[in-house]
Amino acid sequence: MAKDAPPRWDRKMQQRLARGEAAALGELYDRFAALVHSQAHRVLDDEEAADQVTREVFGYIWENPDAYDPKQGSMRSWVARLTNSQAVHRLRQSEAAALARGREGTAEELEQKVRRAAVAARADYIVTSMPAPLRAALELAYFQRRDYRQTAADLGVTADEARRRLRLGLQLLSTAHTRPLEGSLPPGYGRAL
Repeated sequence: MAKDAPPRWDRKMQQRLARGEAAALGELYDRFAALVHSQAHRVLDDEEAADQVTREVFGYIWENPDAYDPKQGSMRSWVARLTNSQAVHRLRQSEAAALARGREGTAEELEQKVRRAAVAARADYIVTSMPAPLRAALELAYFQRRDYRQTAADLGVTADEARRRLRLGLQLLSTAHTRPLEGSLPPGYGRAL
């Protein structure tokens, strides 16, 4: 699990939210709104829908602060998991509605589109949840097109360590299509909030 925010911060944030501190929600929003919006937009490819998912996710967190369990991982990974679930649910709803209105396509095509979005959401969740050193190595290799030697130099680690981080990060990402994300969500989440 990611260790970007110390577990102590996560527990204190949960306690503040449980007490109803609006400032805590503001702090949480400042910290994670860009993450939530970008993940929702990636799944939905719609700015308005991503905005709505962002509001729904933070509304859910505000109303259910005790749904977060620090033993299950960081608050960052929990927020990402909620976002991905809600975005995939919204995509499924909008595609089903379009299909019902007679748009070209079949139920099978709808399910394939939703499945692709769910895999993308799972990959986003995995990257968001992985430890910062693995995420940094993958970002250098993928986005900046660095090989393992350049990644090692940029991170200030040995070439063997860079290869280990890249290999482990890619192994985690390879699970994106094999394990469903929905099984790890709170009951009732991903439905109409």
